[in-house]
Amino acid sequence: MAEVVRMPKMSDTMTEGVIAKWHKKVGDKVNSGDLVAEIETDKATMDFESYQEGTLLYIGPKEGEAVAIDAVIAVLGEPGEDFQALLSGDAPAAEKAPEKTEEKKAEEVSGPESSANTVTPEELGCTVITMPLLSDTMKEGVIAQWNFKVGDTIKSDDAIADVETDKATMEVTAYADGTLLYVGLEAGQAAKVNDIIAIVGPAGTDITPLLNQKSAPAKAETAEAPKADSAAAVTAAPVASSSSDDSRVKASPLARKIAQEKGINLSDIKGSADGGRIVKKDVESFVPVAAQPAETKAAAAPATEAKAITLPTFVGEERYTEKPVNQMRKTIARRLAESLFTAPHFYLTVSIDMDNAMAARAQINEVAPVKVSFNDIVVKAVAVALKKHPAVNSSWQGDKIRFNEHTNIGVAMAVEDGLLVPVVRFADGKSLSHISAEVKDFAQKAKAKKLQPADWEGSTFTVSNLGMFGIDEFTSIINSPDGAILSVGAIQAVPVVKNGAVVPGNVMKVTLGCDHRVVDGATGAAFLQTLKSLVENPVRLLA
Repeated sequence: MAEVVRMPKMSDTMTEGVIAKWHKKVGDKVNSGDLVAEIETDKATMDFESYQEGTLLYIGPKEGEAVAIDAVIAVLGEPGEDFQALLSGDAPAAEKAPEKTEEKKAEEVSGPESSANTVTPEELGCTVITMPLLSDTMKEGVIAQWNFKVGDTIKSDDAIADVETDKATMEVTAYADGTLLYVGLEAGQAAKVNDIIAIVGPAGTDITPLLNQKSAPAKAETAEAPKADSAAAVTAAPVASSSSDDSRVKASPLARKIAQEKGINLSDIKGSADGGRIVKKDVESFVPVAAQPAETKAAAAPATEAKAITLPTFVGEERYTEKPVNQMRKTIARRLAESLFTAPHFYLTVSIDMDNAMAARAQINEVAPVKVSFNDIVVKAVAVALKKHPAVNSSWQGDKIRFNEHTNIGVAMAVEDGLLVPVVRFADGKSLSHISAEVKDFAQKAKAKKLQPADWEGSTFTVSNLGMFGIDEFTSIINSPDGAILSVGAIQAVPVVKNGAVVPGNVMKVTLGCDHRVVDGATGAAFLQTLKSLVENPVRLLA
């Protein structure tokens, strides 16, 4: 009997996963324990092994697609077994029955009487290419040029045309293999978003039924649209240098927009496109003719008048890059927002004299099997201090407060896609060398996206260190459900007062962020005093 395979919950914070790679394809035999896919969660890319056996009958999401927890991603069963009933309650409508969906759409457009005569592109083996939405404000696009003509063979990644929007000239990709059977409008003509601009399919296919069902954009409308837009542009920004009406000038929407921003009258520009139509490059290369040469003005000016300063024209371009939010960043945003707006934060800062710690670290590293960092010393000191101040090692549970008797210290680590917090468990009982080796191992796994759920779950307190980046002091958002977090700054060489004299010293500032529901100000202050004492006298950590 066929069985569905669902998106597993691979971490405590995971709400959806992305299929990074499929290791099996439809028709493959799958045994229990076989690697089926790699799934990107909010914290790592993890292997997904099958707990079922059978033939892979169905794959839902493609590589790179996100799927919610418990959604169907595959079906296993016997070869040839009917599994459609298993998808009826889970798969999106487009995946369940594409043929039925197309029929329903045809009935809605043509009515019950004409549905029998409706022909879909899929039935003809064709792909209809429509004017894409290339910007958030785009309503229509102008074909700047066609890169292929009817009868040409094209590939799915070919750019078949260049389209001018109100913001840029962009390429339109075919996303289909075949012969270019139809071109809906000529270069220089406009089409509304989602209007048919081309059809690709097998050579010799009769596409008349498709054109009869959904006509190409009306050419008569293309000449009127720019006029309305240009009239608005002239009204919004009149130009004193010319009284001619820009609305009578043939120009692309993008060219009009640039001309308006630069304060250029389109009537002064000679167009280089077909029929004298003005395009983007014509506006950008246009140089206004000065009403009077600079030399004449200088000669006419009184001898006592200061010489006028001529500033060069500089035109900048606003640009930015956007990329989809990955699973890790989505979860970081959600959890930090929940923490900041749920837990009432307050912060306490203290300065620590690091002279003894620096000397002790140098001596420790002479004999330690692993190089110990200042952060390792802080992690160890935090764990010891928490044993003396259990209120800081607590978490809010809604109707109760949990006081943790163990010290699991989360160590915040920056990775390319965000922030991970692996946990050094029972840190108070581990040596500095042990902590150092563990943190280094976590760092390597984090960069390689090899951390497992057991590595980042169960912290009772978090340490975030930006000292290596030269940050003097900062505050952090609590890593829920912890009750506190320590922000560690850089060690600074500053003058300090010792025994009534100003002498060179080394100082490090640390800031304790507290959830006021579980940690009071006096409690947090007492914890910091203990921590300060331990770091300033690190020999106590070795006892």
